[in-house]
Amino acid sequence: MPTSVLVVSDTHVPQKARAVPSEVWIAVERVDVVVHAGDWTGVELLDQFEARARLLVGVWGNNDGPALRERLPEVARTTIDGVRVAVVHETGAKEARETRMDRAHPETDLLLFGHSHIPWDTTSPAGMRLLNPGSPTDRRRQPHATYLTLTLDDGAVRDVELHELPVKRPGVLPHPRMTT
Repeated sequence: MPTSVLVVSDTHVPQKARAVPSEVWIAVERVDVVVHAGDWTGVELLDQFEARARLLVGVWGNNDGPALRERLPEVARTTIDGVRVAVVHETGAKEARETRMDRAHPETDLLLFGHSHIPWDTTSPAGMRLLNPGSPTDRRRQPHATYLTLTLDDGAVRDVELHELPVKRPGVLPHPRMTT
């Protein structure tokens, strides 16, 4: 039976964001596996994900302090439904990323990473799929905050979907002359 996966990264709660969007929590409860590619920034958020996810695979990021680093690895490796998965926070510069990651993560079918807050979907020369979900809370220069879902099925990565969250602009009210 296929395995449904949610991938998030760079949530930065509570450092830069107050909370994970409700859309993400709804997705957490619908999937078989949740992957968080680092920069949680708060231990409480790790606790919330552990309480809600059926299975959680996570790593620490560059903004995660000692408490998170004690509980999470820098690199997580697992095999899910025949797919050899590695999770890291940083992969370095985008130039030559695929070749560099082939060397750093041999015998990996799917590399999930974060750090840049920029969604990424490529395949390395060795055939490894590289995916970055962006960030559901800190879109930076991106038009939307994002997360990924995908399906792992009998050794294959399928149904990769980038989900864009609505842009919320707190404190912005409609122009007084505009009517709805």
